[in-house]
Amino acid sequence: MKRFELVFAFIQLPLDLVLILLAGASAYSLRYASFITEIRPILFNLSWDKFFPALLLTAFGWIIIYALSGLYTTNPNRKLASDLMRVISASSSGFAAITIYVFFTLQKFDSRFLVLAGWIIAMIYVIIGRIAMRGIKGLLYRKGIGLRSTIIIGSDTVANLIKSTLNNEPQFGFKIIASFNKFGKEEEDQILKLNPDEIIFSHARGSESEAIQAIGFANRHHIAFKYSADLFETISSNMTISTIGGIPLVELGRTSLAGWGRMVKRFTDIFLGIFFLILFSPFFLIISIIIYFETGSPIIYKNERVGQKNKKFYTLKFRTMYQNVSTGEQFGKSGEKALELEKELINNNGIKNGPVYKIKNDPRVTKFGHFLRRFSLDELPQFWNIVRGDMSLVGPRPHQPREVEKYANEHSVLFAIKPGLTGLAQISGRSHLTFEEEAKLDTFYVENWQPYLDFIILIKTPFIVLWGKGAL
Repeated sequence: MKRFELVFAFIQLPLDLVLILLAGASAYSLRYASFITEIRPILFNLSWDKFFPALLLTAFGWIIIYALSGLYTTNPNRKLASDLMRVISASSSGFAAITIYVFFTLQKFDSRFLVLAGWIIAMIYVIIGRIAMRGIKGLLYRKGIGLRSTIIIGSDTVANLIKSTLNNEPQFGFKIIASFNKFGKEEEDQILKLNPDEIIFSHARGSESEAIQAIGFANRHHIAFKYSADLFETISSNMTISTIGGIPLVELGRTSLAGWGRMVKRFTDIFLGIFFLILFSPFFLIISIIIYFETGSPIIYKNERVGQKNKKFYTLKFRTMYQNVSTGEQFGKSGEKALELEKELINNNGIKNGPVYKIKNDPRVTKFGHFLRRFSLDELPQFWNIVRGDMSLVGPRPHQPREVEKYANEHSVLFAIKPGLTGLAQISGRSHLTFEEEAKLDTFYVENWQPYLDFIILIKTPFIVLWGKGAL
């Protein structure tokens, strides 16, 4: 591991210790604040001289729990969301340990408030500390400091996607110093001269021998080795094994979203969908008035899309085009003529290859429509689609039936779950992605769904939207 990563790993532990101590001090000060004592008077006074030793002991105990939870492992590629979930889990374990101790020792001071407040404040402080450390590291990466020199081996689409992503996103911490189409003795000599920190091997089903040779080479020369999994390995991550009459059968699941996970996701969709409908209701009114005075009605545009299990439904959007050039049954015969115009624009102004089209400088869009699209405000009515159950907050973006007809067989996995208002592709480039890149990201989400993945996508989405990154 590079010295840069070791320095950050070394700083993290004392920083967490300081933040936990600071959280305890904050909880203590809060307990003696006048607005708290007015609500709940202090019955058993606890001096700072007695409280601090207990706080210090507790802080060291929490650090041990953090360590056992894997929060100090030196893995530079671990996701921030995974770190934050570990912080919450480990802090809750520490809270439980303190609660049990207070219960059995029958402490005669206002420990309940201190324990509860300390737990909540400690989580907040440590999470802020972790985010700040990631932010500083990302800033240094963007400045070219601490980047891991990396070599890409492979010539397929995945290899090109990896190269493009790492070149355009320095915050991931990689610097590509060379790439090779294959791996052999000649490549070994060249790689040794370059002295890389990591090798990324784009794995193809017909290249196992090369991969094994590359792994052995990396191990001999103490170079970190990564490889991109192929389709079968990705799918098999959701396999279940059962026996019928003593015969073992392997079922390849399309998604990890099942059972309780599916129910929790649906409950979250309903709760947050209603919440955002209420929260954005003033915007609904303002946008509706502006659209009406600019181009009249209808205000809401109904666009047919394909959802879970290939079920068709209408997504709701604020209309951003002039009525006479809007497609769909909603506009009758003018909608049929508009479809012909759209085909011409796709041929002349289309910027995407594959089933899904994107039109640059679309002349059909109104002035206010451009503003709505830039900040994705035209999609606000889709919170109603979410509450109804047509869509989810997070998932693959739904496409039109005429686009879906051009899908390849491997893209059918995208219909295993409900389409989303936002998703992994939306926070990774939006319109800048090719269809294949978008499909790979959405497929990864479908097959590797976890609650924390939804959480991090929802957190990132507002920042991507506000920056207008990848919008048309």
